[in-house]
Amino acid sequence: MRFSRILFSALAGTALFSVTMPAMAGGGWLSKAVSAPGRPADAARLDAGRKPVEVLGFLGLKPGMAAADIMTGSGYWAEILANAVGAKGKVTAFEPAQFYNDPEEQKVWKALTERRPDIDFVRYPFEGWSAGGRHFDFAIINLNYHDLYWESAKYGIPRSDPQAFLKELHTAMKPGGVVGIIDHVANPGGDTRAVVDKLHRIDPAVIKADFKAAGFTLEAESPLLANPADDHSKLVFAPDIRGKTDRVLYRFRKVK
Repeated sequence: MRFSRILFSALAGTALFSVTMPAMAGGGWLSKAVSAPGRPADAARLDAGRKPVEVLGFLGLKPGMAAADIMTGSGYWAEILANAVGAKGKVTAFEPAQFYNDPEEQKVWKALTERRPDIDFVRYPFEGWSAGGRHFDFAIINLNYHDLYWESAKYGIPRSDPQAFLKELHTAMKPGGVVGIIDHVANPGGDTRAVVDKLHRIDPAVIKADFKAAGFTLEAESPLLANPADDHSKLVFAPDIRGKTDRVLYRFRKVK
């Protein structure tokens, strides 16, 4: 079962800059990656809310990069990444093995792997992600970082250690590599695991603190996916807000 299914910035010294821009440099080739034939209609319908051209422009994706899509789900981001990095790049899409146990997820995974043989698809234990010796210029985690604080006996998800995950991710990123994080915003404070279990949201301060502790630098953040009208006390799967939640967009970097 799939549970959590997107400004231009520059770093000068230690200052963080964020300004709103409708499109980033390189938007033409990113637009072509998004509009490339072969993407499922269900994926294309998500583009208006996820804004993949603007998001990937903000995050700094470039042709030829080695990229990772962690907790890929339907492969939405993996397919766009593969179109964008081109033949000289490489995309690895990681999916927790526990999600693969669901019959609907198996159908999605089978169709995805058959449609995109150019992408490396890797299943892993939810609680024990590993890059398998791979190294990346770019990684994205879309609406799933909070799930590292989630556990479910029903779905076979044991307690995970977010810092263990981030340690492995830091090792997997090349010097200068970028990690893009998109996630549902929770109200500040409260017990993180309890909030995630109830709402599938996360306090943005927790994300920032976790990545800082793991050695990443928060280089920039964007309001591109913000929705001030979202009620942060509401479950993200509620019909009236699903797909329209208030979301953070962070660009973390492994400094050289």
